[in-house]
Amino acid sequence: MEWKKRSGAELPADLVEKYQLSPLTAKLFSLRGINTDEQLEFWFNATEDDLADPKLMHDMTKAVERITQAVDSGEKIMIYGDYDADGITATTIMMETLQILGADVHYFIPDRFRDGYGPNLAAYQKIVADGTKLIITVDNGITGVEEVAYANSQGVDTIITDHHTIQEVVPNSYAIVHCNYPGQAYPFDDYCGAGVAYTICRELMQDSMSELLDLAMIGTIGDMVKVSGEGHILVKQGLAILNQTQRPGLRALIKQAGLTMRQIDETDVGFNLAPRLNAVGRLANASLAVELLLCDDETEAEELAIQVEELNDERKALTDGVFAACINQVERHNWQTKNTLVIYDSNFHEGVLGLVANKIVEKYHKPTIVLTKNDAGIIKGSGRSITGFNLFNALNPLKEDLLQKFGGHDFACGLSMSVDKIADLRAAFEDSFQVERSLAVEYYDCELPFTDLTPALMTDIAQVGPFGTDNVQPVFSITQAKITNYTVMGNQKQHVRFQANQSDGKLAVVGFNKEFLTKSLLPYIKQVFVKLGLNTYRGRTTLQGIMAGITFDTPQLTVPAPVVDLRQEEYIMGFADRYLLFDEKNLTVAANTFAIASDKITLVNDYHASGEVAVLLDVPHNQAEFDQALTNSYQQLYLRFLLDQLPVKKIPNKASFGQVLKYVYAHPNLTTNDYEQVASFLGLDYASILFILRVFFELKFVKFDQGKITGIKNPPQKPLSSSKYLAATQSQIEFVQTLRQMPSSELLMYVNQRLK
Repeated sequence: MEWKKRSGAELPADLVEKYQLSPLTAKLFSLRGINTDEQLEFWFNATEDDLADPKLMHDMTKAVERITQAVDSGEKIMIYGDYDADGITATTIMMETLQILGADVHYFIPDRFRDGYGPNLAAYQKIVADGTKLIITVDNGITGVEEVAYANSQGVDTIITDHHTIQEVVPNSYAIVHCNYPGQAYPFDDYCGAGVAYTICRELMQDSMSELLDLAMIGTIGDMVKVSGEGHILVKQGLAILNQTQRPGLRALIKQAGLTMRQIDETDVGFNLAPRLNAVGRLANASLAVELLLCDDETEAEELAIQVEELNDERKALTDGVFAACINQVERHNWQTKNTLVIYDSNFHEGVLGLVANKIVEKYHKPTIVLTKNDAGIIKGSGRSITGFNLFNALNPLKEDLLQKFGGHDFACGLSMSVDKIADLRAAFEDSFQVERSLAVEYYDCELPFTDLTPALMTDIAQVGPFGTDNVQPVFSITQAKITNYTVMGNQKQHVRFQANQSDGKLAVVGFNKEFLTKSLLPYIKQVFVKLGLNTYRGRTTLQGIMAGITFDTPQLTVPAPVVDLRQEEYIMGFADRYLLFDEKNLTVAANTFAIASDKITLVNDYHASGEVAVLLDVPHNQAEFDQALTNSYQQLYLRFLLDQLPVKKIPNKASFGQVLKYVYAHPNLTTNDYEQVASFLGLDYASILFILRVFFELKFVKFDQGKITGIKNPPQKPLSSSKYLAATQSQIEFVQTLRQMPSSELLMYVNQRLK
């Protein structure tokens, strides 16, 4: 991770005076390129009345005329939605508006597990058979070429309203209302599905339809589209409407989320309300959420909101459970040394695969696919990626041979396949790994001014909001602060808290899920990057920093230690000049897992510099290799030994060898991939089975013929100890354990004696 400071033209003094901006607020506006009178006037005063003419959006007039015709003639209209927060709110917007017009209108939300995302031919067939004469899609439909063709053949018109990527072939629908349709005149191109639906309703009603803005805002934040431009109006005005909403469904949802009316901001929507709506579609049918939002009875709304809350609690528990099971698989199979991860368990819940894949990527920094088996026996999966690795480009060439369905983009995908292809996918996905080595870049706004660090500062910052995509929450740098009052928090000690002190003030800082930041690393901290928030404890509200990132430097010591033992730390600090590796196989692993710039990683055998701060990142294979590395001249040397390329962490016992050999003879002609499927049956991890098979091959107990493994009849009588591969691996394991477990004083003495 590389942190860069934003830059921008300073605001003219007359504008600072006109809009009564504090120095910090003026600075934040300048860094966002909002530095003219026109831009500031829009930011502070634009309302829904300033939105562009809906007629400018592609096919708007055709769509509105066809909808009006359907309403006037009493035709049955079906709103075809989607099961996420955007699709749910878009469906509600269209339903509510058409009900006001007296339409015979109904809605259909696809079932994630039965129907899948977007247009579904079987669903269209049922909708047409039920007498529908007009289908209006919201937040989907632009890929429904076959489905629209079927509707046309049955004399049913379709109106596609969508915001997703337009492909080469578009449906032959009556109208396509799309915020990013090529060549259209509408000036804003990043509405979500709810935003497009709201725009249609503005034209239908010839009114600004302010009462729909709370729904459009939730869809906008939930789908992470731009909150700049017209998105700024939708979110800002929508939050104002939400904070005084009279919708029984939203009020009940807000109550269940533990939020307080008139105090709800975009963060509350993004982290509390939208996830609750999403949870319904992940675990059940999202029609429940539409029913809640349309509900006009307070008692019924309370009951529906309780059901939503129960589903959200279940979603959290399932996510935690599947995540823990994935971690267990990674560690059990020693997949930390791989560049990619494909994790499968038939018991995983399909509705949380994407959430879990995202958490796995955050933990291991590896492109990850999480798979499960549905009731029909189909393997379903979701993938997430890292900066520099295009997930779509990696998997798209594999779809013909390995996948039944596949779709996605750079950082996320969905797929389905058969169970017998999982091992092949795992191998092909690993082979596809090729990442651009440039580090991910994050930006911060400016150095945090430590004078007047009071809760009132949040009022100044809020003027630059609401925050979200394309207008991110400000991040501030705290440089060379004195760190005191360090504590760990959380039931698993996964959070940290400390005080950052400067000469002119202090700030409490919280690091959520920053358990890597141990007390011994505090002297190395150079910069802490924080977002600001409020903390209320025992009735007292104070300003606090929420850690967004951190950079390190060598401690400013009077006499720097020439060798530093940091074996106990799992986190890589980015201040070293050079990261040295003994094993070439760890080059990509190190760059990927620890996000180290490739020009800072060098194999020990290729290292000829001197006077640098260096890190021994992986474990040498033997003592001679270690001693050779200590002949170099370093300014300072850090001992980490985080990586290795051991085939197994420990040698399997004799009984395991016997069990595998018996299985080979009983099940001839299996491939190594087949043994991955039976590993759990044998009570071993896959790495141990591969190790055992390699020993057997050396001892001529088994043979490989065209990739198939069979036992040799009347094998030679040799003890396992005669295997040179087993002996070499045992020796390497013992050496690795010695280097990692040796007392610090003993290791430092050994290294210091051999350094130049």
